Amino acid sequence: MAGAPQHQNGRPGFFRPQAEINVTPLVDVMLVLLIIFMVTAPLLATGVKVDLPQSRAAKPLDPKEPVVVAIDRDGHIALGAEQVERADLVARVKLKLGDDLGHLVHIRGDKDAAFGQIVAVMDDLAHNGVTHLAIVTDNARKPVEPAPK
Repeated sequence: MAGAPQHQNGRPGFFRPQAEINVTPLVDVMLVLLIIFMVTAPLLATGVKVDLPQSRAAKPLDPKEPVVVAIDRDGHIALGAEQVERADLVARVKLKLGDDLGHLVHIRGDKDAAFGQIVAVMDDLAHNGVTHLAIVTDNARKPVEPAPK
């Protein structure tokens, strides 16, 4: 084969080693990973499941990562996803806040929880210097029926 191109080891061949990286498979894998993370990110929100009451006048809260105190219908208190005793709550909240006692603390009270329990938790926090409290409600825009007269 006189006219055939020569390979580097002397054998005839038409293919040379490719020195470029094919980025198409890399982009495909990255897009699949992006979609997976976008789908699973909302599922990673941890905490205690509470059924929030609704409010028509609710406003969006500060976009910083909040300190969340949740009270379920049985009166159990959770700081984030961790169950805490009421006696330890103030110290644990202050530990999470550090020096920033002006940071907003979100109170998530189940709509079937005793109102007195929620107020008692808020009172404990306020009495100990944690005064920036926000009550979290469900943002659904369902009509709220007026109270009977």
